Amino acid sequence: MNLLQTSLILLVFATSLGSAPAQFRAAIAVKNVTPEPLLPVIGGIGKAEPVTQHKGDLTVRALVMAQDTNVVAIVSTDFLGFPGLLGDRVRAAVPEIPGGHILIGATHTHSAPDTYGFPDSQGRTSADPKYLELVCRRTAEAIKEAYAGLRPAQLKIATGEAHGKIAYNYYAEQLYDPRCHVLQMLNAEGKPFATLVNYAIHPEVLGNRRGILSPDLVGPLYEELEQLGAGVGIFMNSAQGGMVTADTRLANGGEAGSWEECQRIGRLLASEAVRIVKDAPASSSPGLYCAAQTLTLPVDSPDMRELMKAIPRPQGSPENAVQTQLNLINLGNAQIVTIPGEALPNVGYYLKRKMHGKHNLLFGLTNDAYGYILTREDFDSFKRYAYITRTSLGERTEEILVREVLTLCDKSPRPTP
Repeated sequence: MNLLQTSLILLVFATSLGSAPAQFRAAIAVKNVTPEPLLPVIGGIGKAEPVTQHKGDLTVRALVMAQDTNVVAIVSTDFLGFPGLLGDRVRAAVPEIPGGHILIGATHTHSAPDTYGFPDSQGRTSADPKYLELVCRRTAEAIKEAYAGLRPAQLKIATGEAHGKIAYNYYAEQLYDPRCHVLQMLNAEGKPFATLVNYAIHPEVLGNRRGILSPDLVGPLYEELEQLGAGVGIFMNSAQGGMVTADTRLANGGEAGSWEECQRIGRLLASEAVRIVKDAPASSSPGLYCAAQTLTLPVDSPDMRELMKAIPRPQGSPENAVQTQLNLINLGNAQIVTIPGEALPNVGYYLKRKMHGKHNLLFGLTNDAYGYILTREDFDSFKRYAYITRTSLGERTEEILVREVLTLCDKSPRPTP
């Protein structure tokens, strides 16, 4: 072999090394944010209700992923919603990760303290500034801890229907998305250390009128994931608006609103998520990409305009509009987009059908929670939709959201085939 041949072989070898995909890394961290002493809880806009006990702890959970120079934090909080005002406070406390790459969602439990400052009929609010400061601090700590603990990982992605009595649509029984999306992180030995479950459901088994503070069914979901060897759990809600709720129906026509029912549903969803992801292939270099932009939505609803005047908002917010962070993530052959509210199932189905991944995930109630999101055709069209119409930003929201999401999908790189 002459010198030229040897040089060419070395060049090809060096090039192949340089083009090898970078190692995927991940870590997860959890912080307890159960208030001491206990605080009143809310189930929506309006008066908070007192509590005397708690079932399960409220937590904030941060899953941080990295590959090449891309770093993304997915955060789940046990609240009805997590306003952008607090989200920006958290992002500012985590300089290690670009703010646009920190996604903060809420599980939507109806048994946690108010994070928005909703006024009651006398204009008073139960939101506790010191508690919210603690929540923001611990959320930032969770992200920073996960970032510091990044380690080589493999990723499994799977989608399948979750079977059993978990969720249904209170307005129209079969009009909900039964698909459960699962992201699972494995360590060097192939053992799961984190499992993300993405599913559409209202965690309102207990609600806010039973005197109980609780993560609702999400708490038992996390406990069961660990019991099943799936590692630390993190739940991101999906398109559960109008009105995809926990299936607590009893044969006698009543509903089982108990902690035991939270345990039944949470454990069942956990076991279904583990079943769905069990045989999925694992990748050590799946590819990671994140895009972020500002989404502006007009506030046309008179009730919502009054509410926006009453609750704290970022300085410089437009008078009759809201702004939020819209994210897109490509992770392996999955594509993820955020929704700042409760999209109805038909909106969710449409977005998933038009996105570009093999697995298409929607993170609802993420980067804020601006009420229900329904189509122009559904807006104020049926008596059944009167409440969700009144508590939406207006009939233009869905059209703008869908356009901006799909434009972001189209102009971003495609997920890995």
